Amino acid sequence: MNDSESISHKIDDGEVGLVEFQDFTYKKPFQFESGGEIPEFTLRYEAYGKLNKAKDNAILICHALTGDHHCAGVNDINERKSGWWNFMVGPGKPIDTSRNFVICSNVLGGCQGSTGPNSINPNTNKPYHLDFPKLTLGDMVKAQSKLIDFFGIEKLHAVIGGSMGGMLTLQWAKDFPNRLNRYIALASGAKHTAQTIAFNETGRQAIMRDPKWNQGNYSIGKGPFEGLSIARMMAHITYLSDVGLENKFGRKLRQSEIAKEQFDIEFEVESYLHYQGKSFVSRFDANSYLYLTKALDRFDFYEGQDPKIISDKIKAKGLVVGFDSDWLYPPEGNRGLVENLLKCGKEASYVELSMDYGHDSFLMRSPDLYQLIQTYLNF
Repeated sequence: MNDSESISHKIDDGEVGLVEFQDFTYKKPFQFESGGEIPEFTLRYEAYGKLNKAKDNAILICHALTGDHHCAGVNDINERKSGWWNFMVGPGKPIDTSRNFVICSNVLGGCQGSTGPNSINPNTNKPYHLDFPKLTLGDMVKAQSKLIDFFGIEKLHAVIGGSMGGMLTLQWAKDFPNRLNRYIALASGAKHTAQTIAFNETGRQAIMRDPKWNQGNYSIGKGPFEGLSIARMMAHITYLSDVGLENKFGRKLRQSEIAKEQFDIEFEVESYLHYQGKSFVSRFDANSYLYLTKALDRFDFYEGQDPKIISDKIKAKGLVVGFDSDWLYPPEGNRGLVENLLKCGKEASYVELSMDYGHDSFLMRSPDLYQLIQTYLNF
């Protein structure tokens, strides 16, 4: 950051300040678990703090389904858009950038600068669309490992993430057991329940039944916005809790205008969901949503085997955090994961926090969560 930027943008205590994304491009063919292949890929990322000489102070943050690489600082001096985990990452914060080198990358298959289904295939000079290979969380982690190689990091101090990010964290611990010291998985689990798969499939059908989806062959700016908006509205409900929604909205009516038509928006909660759907389509791609939700549904930490077989592979010590109001990834799934690890003699801890924000609790400010993460990263 230059002097003019530091003057025009006031940095609060503990902020990493104005940040810029970087693009890492892997210039070799990349093979997916399905056997599919792409000639190269790009991961967009942000990095905060400094990598020490020993290169042993790096922390990788994995984002949730609709998150991205911008997790801390401010990425636009005019809009002042803070990162999605800004309160957690920075000097003196739980993920302390005065001590650690912190990396967050947009996942493979995403739409925020990383290679995904609507990226251009260098071999054809056309978007991949549905020719993009079948995607798994293992593919995402493998791509991230290439980024870590780029920095010359042999072993990460920690990998941490929530929701899909938590599952990516678990995938890291399984696929690269010698490349991380510890992991923290928040609001995740070993696999999706039938109910979670059902919600995701309903959202995917909303997208695919939108005429503008066109079998995935839509132009940028002309996609299935209605279907994607509905998918987001429905998914967003699963991220919240009944108590949280009741406390925030209850049956409050809109005050701005009286409904003129029978099915106009009348309740504040309706208005909120419509806003969530509308804002989402301006920043997310429908095909990426299809690919990422399907990859999540495919995730099975145990790979259909005896849990002991997979748990035995883990070498890093782990912390798994569940939230009592999370009905999308219920606490028992998080707790059961740790129980299986403990049965195999692994160093693992489970903590359940009581918060009213449902699945999104890991994105909310909480002194208990601050202390938990800070302590586990530093002991």
